[in-house]
Amino acid sequence: MTQTTNTAALQDDARAWGDFWANSARSGGGGCLPERWAAIESAQQEAWADFVADLPQGARVLDLATGDGAVLRWMRAARADLSLTGIDLAPTLPTPPVGTEIRGGIAMEHLPFGDGGFDAVVSQFGFEYGDVRAIAAEIGRVLAPQGRVGLIVHRGDGPILEHNRSRQRELLWALRDKSTAKKAKALLARGPKAIPKALKLAEEVAKMGAEKFGQTSPAWEVPEAIRRSVMMGARVGPASIIETIETIETQAKNELGRIASLARACGTADDRDALHAAFADVSRTHQSTQAIYEPSGRALADFLTFS
Repeated sequence: MTQTTNTAALQDDARAWGDFWANSARSGGGGCLPERWAAIESAQQEAWADFVADLPQGARVLDLATGDGAVLRWMRAARADLSLTGIDLAPTLPTPPVGTEIRGGIAMEHLPFGDGGFDAVVSQFGFEYGDVRAIAAEIGRVLAPQGRVGLIVHRGDGPILEHNRSRQRELLWALRDKSTAKKAKALLARGPKAIPKALKLAEEVAKMGAEKFGQTSPAWEVPEAIRRSVMMGARVGPASIIETIETIETQAKNELGRIASLARACGTADDRDALHAAFADVSRTHQSTQAIYEPSGRALADFLTFS
C-alpha cells in the first residue's frame, strides 16, 4: 500500500477501525496508543499548537481520520477562534470536542466539501492509512491557495509498531498456536458435562501465557477472559458461554486487523518519496519534517508540513 492501494486492505482497515471507534463511542473514551504512553500527548499537542499559531484569524481547519477528535481538541485549546471540522470513515464516533464538528462515514479520498474551503488540512496517524495519491488530490482541491497541510505520520522504526507487533505475536499465540477459543468451543459443544474441561483448558493456557509473556499480555488476557466466561457462564449453559467466547475471539481478531492496518500504514508513511510526489502533483511543496519523541528520547512519529 505504497504507490498502489489495495482496495481489500482499505476495506479491512475501515472495518477494524470502525469497530474500534464504535466501541470507544459506547464506552465514552477513545485513543489507540497504550495508556502508559499518555505522556507523548504533550509533544503531539505542542506540535499542533505550533502549527496553528501562524494560521489566519478564524482559519478553517479540516482534520482527516479524526477518530476521537484529539487533534481538534488540542487546536481549540491553542486557538479558540479556529473553525474546526473532522471527518472519519467510521460511521460511529465518540462525542466531538466542544466547539468542533465531526462527521462520520466519510472517506478521505472523497471529501464532501467545495473547492478551496479550508485554510489548513491536517491528520494525525490517519493520512497514511488511505490511498495517498487520491487523498493528496482531495486535499489540494479543498485547500485554499495559500493553505497549509500538517501530517503526523507513523514511523516503521518507531515504538508504536514495535509495541503492536509484540501484541500481535501474543494474540496469535493464544488464538492460533494454542487455539484456546476453538478448543474451548469444541469442548462446550459436547454439553454441560464438558464445562469443567473447558475451564481447565483456559486455566492452563492463561497460566502458560502469564509465564511466557507476562500477566498483562494478550497471551494471558485472551485465555483469562475465556476462563472467566466459562466460570461465570456455568449456570446458563454451554450455548451462552460459546457466544461469549465468540465475542472475545472477534475482539481479538479485530485487534489483529488493526495491527495489520498499522503495519501497512507505516510502510506507506516511510515511503517519503511517494508522499512528496503525491503533493507535488497538486502543486503543494514539502516544507519540513520534524521528529516527535516519546519521553525516552526515541522518535515516535514525524510531523510533515506542505504548502
